[in-house]
Amino acid sequence: MIGLLGKKLGMTQVFDDRGNLVPVTVVQAGPCWVTAVRTREGERYTALQVGFGETLEKRLTKARLGHLKKNGLPALRTLVEFRVEEDEAGRFQPGQRIAPADVFQPGATVDVEGRSKGRGFAGAMKRHGFHGFSDTHGTKNTHRIPGSSGSSADPSKVWKNKRFPGHYGDERSTMRNLTVVRVDGERDLLYLKGAVPGSRNKLVKVTLAPARRRAEG
Repeated sequence: MIGLLGKKLGMTQVFDDRGNLVPVTVVQAGPCWVTAVRTREGERYTALQVGFGETLEKRLTKARLGHLKKNGLPALRTLVEFRVEEDEAGRFQPGQRIAPADVFQPGATVDVEGRSKGRGFAGAMKRHGFHGFSDTHGTKNTHRIPGSSGSSADPSKVWKNKRFPGHYGDERSTMRNLTVVRVDGERDLLYLKGAVPGSRNKLVKVTLAPARRRAEG
């Protein structure tokens, strides 16, 4: 499942062929570079290592710089592997540039993975969608509390993974089955229908949705 790395630029609106207004998220999915090709003979699995996001050389380790300069690549901040089939891996070589138009076409279905926005400390209603207590019938100053946290005599403890107030957001999130509305090959832009996790300029990973889910969709 080959994919690309990119950064979220923000949301806008476009018109489709029928004149309908479609909300889209613009992702700058490039330039991406093939930094390594994993083969079954060498690493016992087939994958492509893709790099994205140029940065200063002083921010990378010497091992990372040596790995990139060996293939004539610039200092790349992020490296991610995508598992692919053997015939797919044979189409790419280290140092090759991958454009969005090489992977995605308008109408394709993709999954977008990123980190959700951090919301800080939040209560149980905002964090987990708890209903809360009644506004009347004797309720006083306890409208938004979580409620009972467990049993009393047996088992006399609070079970693990109980939903409580705490840190909300800033975790890995995936939006599935988003439609590619438009591909701008000149500027390496993808227009995806709907919302994408994360805030502006945050890293996202875009991959083709599995064939079974594409067929069901």
